[in-house]
This record gives sequence, C-alpha cells and structure tokens, in this order.
Amino acid sequence: MKQPDRRLMLAIAAVGLALAAWLVVSGALVWSTLAPDERETVGAVLGPRIALLGMSWLAALAGVAYGMHRLYLRYASAPVRLLEATRVLLAASEAHQLTPQGSTELRALAGSINELAGQRDRLREDMAEQIALASRNVQQEKNRLAALMAELTQSVVVCNLDGRILLYNSRARLQFRALSQAPTLADGAELMGIGRSIYAVFDRQLVAHALETIHQRLRRGAASPSAQFVTATRSGQLIRVQMAPVRDPATGAGPDAGISGFVLMLDNVTQSFEEATVRDQLLHGLTEGSRSSLANMQAAVDMLGYADLEPEMRERFLRVVREEVSAMSMRITDLVQRSTQGLKTRWPLEEMLGTDFVTAAQRQIESHCQRGVAVEGADASLWLKVESFTLLQVLTYLASRLVDEFDVKFLQLRLQQVGQRAQLDLIWSGQVMSTETVMAWEMDPMRFGTQSTPLTVRDVVERHGGEMWFERERVRHQAFFRFLLPLASKQEQLEASQIMQNESRPEYYDFDLFQVSEQASALDDQLLSSLSFTVFDTETTGLSPSQGDEIIQIGAARIVNGRLLRQESFEQLVDPGRLISAASIPIHGITQDMVTGQPTIAEVLPAFHAFAQDTVLVAHNAAFDMKFLQLQEARTGVAFHQPVLDTLLLSAVVHPSQESHRLEAIAGRFNITVLGRHTALGDAMVTAEVLLRLLPLLQGMGIHTLRQAREAAQETYYARLKY
Repeated sequence: MKQPDRRLMLAIAAVGLALAAWLVVSGALVWSTLAPDERETVGAVLGPRIALLGMSWLAALAGVAYGMHRLYLRYASAPVRLLEATRVLLAASEAHQLTPQGSTELRALAGSINELAGQRDRLREDMAEQIALASRNVQQEKNRLAALMAELTQSVVVCNLDGRILLYNSRARLQFRALSQAPTLADGAELMGIGRSIYAVFDRQLVAHALETIHQRLRRGAASPSAQFVTATRSGQLIRVQMAPVRDPATGAGPDAGISGFVLMLDNVTQSFEEATVRDQLLHGLTEGSRSSLANMQAAVDMLGYADLEPEMRERFLRVVREEVSAMSMRITDLVQRSTQGLKTRWPLEEMLGTDFVTAAQRQIESHCQRGVAVEGADASLWLKVESFTLLQVLTYLASRLVDEFDVKFLQLRLQQVGQRAQLDLIWSGQVMSTETVMAWEMDPMRFGTQSTPLTVRDVVERHGGEMWFERERVRHQAFFRFLLPLASKQEQLEASQIMQNESRPEYYDFDLFQVSEQASALDDQLLSSLSFTVFDTETTGLSPSQGDEIIQIGAARIVNGRLLRQESFEQLVDPGRLISAASIPIHGITQDMVTGQPTIAEVLPAFHAFAQDTVLVAHNAAFDMKFLQLQEARTGVAFHQPVLDTLLLSAVVHPSQESHRLEAIAGRFNITVLGRHTALGDAMVTAEVLLRLLPLLQGMGIHTLRQAREAAQETYYARLKY
C-alpha cells in the first residue's frame, strides 16, 4: 500500500471546491435575473432534483480527479521515480540501466541517462583493468598469506588494539567452536567472527597485561618481543596463548615503534595438562609406595641377618620381602603400561582421510616396487589418526621384501573399520611364509635400497598404539599383513572434514579494522559506515506472535566494515513446542518432522544473542521479527537492547514514490539475485545485500549517523505498522 500524495489530494480538493463555487455563483447570477414567478417555477422544478445536481458535481469531480491523477503520474510522479532510479543508478557498483517511463521527453531523458551510465560503466571497466594490473603483486602476496593461514595447523587470530578480530584461520574457527558453551547450536558461531571482540573468550586484563609486557620488551630493544600466558575459558578449557605484536609501519622499527595490533597463537592444552597430572599422580604413587615397600624390606633383611633367627620367623620375614617385591613389581608394571600409552598418544599423529592414505600408499608401492597394487573396499568416510610418513615407509618396506624375496607379482590394499579401530591389510598371493620370517621382518631396521632408518615395523606400530600380525586365507590362497590403527575421534573427523570442504583461501580477514577504535559515544552518534550489523530473519509457525505463534528458524549474517561476511552466518531450526500452521508450510518449506527434536528457543536465543552482540540489528519489516523476540524475554531471560534498523522503512526513506517496498521489489530495483527466499538465512542474505545498497543512498541524502537513519525511518508512512 502506497501513501497517497498530499499534493495531489489537495489539488483535487481545490478543483472540487472551485467547481462547487462555480455552480453556486452561476446559479446565483441566473437566479438574480429571474422574475418572482419564474423563481417559484424554477424552485419547484429544481428543488426535488437538487441531489441529482450534487451527483453530477461528484461525477464531474471524479472525472477531473482521474484526469489529474493520470497527469500527475505522467508529469509529476514519473520525474520523481526517474530521480529515485537515477540515484540507484549512481550508487550501483555494477552495470545498471533505467526503464524509460512517462512522457516522451522523460523517456528521452532516461535514454540519455542510460547512455551516460554506459559511458561511466565503460570507464569503470577500464579503470578496473588498470587497478587489476597495478595490484597484481599485492594480490599475489595476499593469496600467499591466505594460503599460509589456511594450511597452518595452529590456531592464529589477529586483532587490533581494541581486541576486534580482523583475521583468523580455519583452525581458530574450529577451536573457538569447541570453546563455545553451545557448540551444537548454529555451528557454534557466536564467538568467532571478523569485528568480534576477543574479550568474549579471554579476560581483558589478561590480554592488557600481555600487551604491557610486550611494550616493556620493545623499550628494552628486544628484536622479536612476545608474551605467553595460560588461561581457562568459560567453557572450562585450558588455552596456552602466545602473543606477538603487529608493528605500526608509520612509527618506524626502533625501540619506540608503535603497535597497531597483536597476533594470538592458540593451543588447547587441556588434554596434555590432564595427562601431565595423571603422570604426576603415577610418579607420586610409585614414590610413596616404593618408600614404604623399601622400608619394610630393609627391616625384614636386617632381621634375616641374625643367625639365631627361628625358622618360623625367618619364613615370615621372607614372605614380607616377597610380598613387597611383588607389590613394587606391579606398581612399576602399571606405571610402564600407562606411561607407554602416554608416549603413544604424544606421538605427533594427524587426521587423514583413509582413502587418501590408501591412494598414497598405492602410488608409493607401485613406484618403488614396480608392481601393480589394487585397492579393495576402502571406506570413503573413514578418518585415520596416523603419522603418514612412517606408516607409508612400513608398507613400502614390507612390499619390497615380498617382491625381492618371494617374487610377489601382485599386491592389494584393503581398509575398513572394525569396532573402534581401522583395519588395514596388505594382501598378496604366492609362496607360504614362516612365522620366524615375519618376526625377523618386524624386528629388523627398515631399509630401502641404499637408504635405511633405525625404525622397525614394530616401532611404528607401537607408536601408533596399534597391532600388526601375519595371517593366511587358505580358501582364497592369499596371505596378508594386518594392521589395527587408531581412528580419528568424532570431533576430529568433523573438524578435518570441514577443513577439507572449506575453500583453501577463505575471506577470514579485514585489515581495514586496524583503523577502527572504540568510541566513547553511543551507537546512535556513530557513522553508519563504521557500524557492524547483524542482519537476521525468522520463520514462524504463523503470522500472529501475540496469539501463540512461535519461531521455528533463525538465520543471520554479519556486515562488518561495509562487507557482507557470508561465511560467518547463523542458521538454526527451533522446536516450537506446537504444531506448524498448514498454511505456512508451503511458504517456508519447514515441516513438523524437521523441527521435532531440535533445540528449543530457550537454548537458541542465548547463542543468537551472543552472535549479535555489539552490533546493530537489521531486518526487513523488523517489527514482526522483533515482536517474536520480545515475547520470549520473560521465558528465556534474553533481551535484545541493540538499536534496530528496518530495510522496509529505509527503502521508504530513499524511494518514497515507489509503489512497493516488499523485499522482492527492492531487490529487483537494486538488481539483486534472490536465492533461498522464505528461508531464514536466505532472506537475511538478501536483506543484507539490500542494506549495503541503501547505505550510500542514505548518505547522499545527508543521513550519515544511526540516529539520523532511525529518525528518518520513523517519519515514514510504514512506521505505523504494529504487531
């Protein structure tokens, strides 16, 4: 619904009054020329028909109004719409054309504007080519940095001095997800993100102390100052942090050089700390137990030294010695077993897709032994935790001895899961091998031609905490070496698979945030261009929040420093605890089965609140979505006090003459491709694109701050919508 134009309504009213005045004046003039008897006759004739005169006046007024409306659309409204479309054209970053409308002159003007826009677009393309040529080296360096960050096995986070994250790698994202108090909700997205505060994870005073340590070392002339600390997170994890400064090139490189930010390298040491605690307990138990046993044995030995000791007493003291020796032996055996297990777990193993390992082994054996190697039944979903280099050496060593000593012609690899471990078989057909030969191969140092290694097959197997044996299949006339290897844990498989699926150069950085600093002023007085936004949307069981309808999905995306961070999104289905309206299912496509068993709104809202903290909330027709959130405050205790912007109202501010401000209509005006309409995350992404197009248009109208944008939005016709 479009607000009626006041000017047009006033013009129609003025014409109506003029027609009425003309009729009255004309009637008065005619009346004044009539004789008294004529007046009586005219009065008798027109009196009963005065309503007909009024109707004719209304009909004439309607005809005039229609004509004026058509003229208004053609000559008054059309230029305004052309002006609004031209502003969109000026702000567009891609090629865009106006649709000619209105009079012949306006159509000609639109054509001329399109020609000028075409010239501008061609100039832009030429300039873009020149910039691309000039920035090729810079892009190459950026790609190298992105590749390095993506492939690092250590978590790395770069922050500005205010603690705002401006770069992180995939490992950091996965580690922060593990630190989340609700890692299963929306992929644990509430902690890590460009522009987010590192103080959501680490204590501000702790980071400030580390920074002060670095400043002191800089003043002392340290070439590579750094600081380390270990801290416990809110989720109970122990994190070892190494901090290094990011130098400010504008201040030089001397002892007085400034710092523009800092780099954090993170290691989760919770497990290693627990293992060290267990080892300390084992050593303490061994020490205390051995001290007691040695004291008892010393006393018994002293007594056994007496020649006149009675046989019964001698036997009793000998029994004491035997029992204490046995107890010490058991304690030492237990210590050896548990410490050996610790050594195995501390061996640097890595998560590797089983099919990748088998393929690598196939290529290496074929290259080294000059024999064909087949792969049988390798489970594509199996993730191993292995030291791939030495394990490949073992397979190649055994295969080469089979070829050299038994002239094996064909080899086969088989990988499958058996219980909680992976079963890897090296299979061949040929001469029978003795158990003594297998044991000799297992214990001999591995040799590869003229090269050798001190490691044996047994060393490698034990370091993996695995097992290895030789077995025959008499029915198939085959033999095989079987290895039982550790599987990656479920969390490690998930993390590794996600790293594999992610792009190798994700856009997890924004160096422009080095220029951002905390401001003492409220968000209302900050520039729109300096704010971070959380653009969100909800899908619900129906359209009546006050009548018991509930949220069934929340989707959100973040805009930081004028960039839409597509990979930092929030998407979560919600169990509403009630039936979904049948009429709404065709719209959003969410069925009852999809939400049954999902987290409740009481679980989801705290995670979404953390995701949106320190940002401005943005939605299309925000009154609807905010009403659902506000109705949950009493139940969940989660309140959203951030300022809110509505793209529907902002569109009405920028384009007051447009007929429609529906999301599809606005996207069409801005040439935005709509994907995933009526899904929470899809609508949030489209709304975010719309906001990015609206911001420069608002600035062109003199609306620069959040306060100005909110005040302008509240003055629009659509601000009266309530839910």
